[in-house]
Amino acid sequence: MSESSLPESALADPELSGAQAPITAPSPERLRADAASRALALLAAEACDDRKAVDIRLIRVDEVSSLTDWFVICSGLTDVQVRAIARSVEDSLELEAGRQPLRREGQSEGRWVLLDYGELIVHVLTPQERSYYDLESFWGHGEQERYISPLQPGGGDLPASPAQSA
Repeated sequence: MSESSLPESALADPELSGAQAPITAPSPERLRADAASRALALLAAEACDDRKAVDIRLIRVDEVSSLTDWFVICSGLTDVQVRAIARSVEDSLELEAGRQPLRREGQSEGRWVLLDYGELIVHVLTPQERSYYDLESFWGHGEQERYISPLQPGGGDLPASPAQSA
């Protein structure tokens, strides 16, 4: 079918005409929303780190899912630690961002606690649950990054102490 035999409406639709749709820059509002959701994810990751969570991961899924913008996934070594990490996230996000979870699941069992903040979902799991469900692989097509505590050697931009710089 030649271009001249296509209806006018098809010529106006880039997908039907074979033309590439123009790529536009995100709006300033979208950039601010992206930065705000990332900041919320980092705040949650810091709260996880405060309770010694293991292997903290941030996964950006807004490009691949309408479910949420970010996942924060981490492990607690016991059910008591899992609940403590989840409580730390709740307290920190309420204090620092004025946010409370829209939903929370798994608090009583303590093997997998899920905190849903809309644009952020926090998963705190025991190592056994995390290995079994393997959320990182399931959401592997999202952009992933490991959270590194600013208090770890080489983590963050903390100035060197005088003893370290000598």
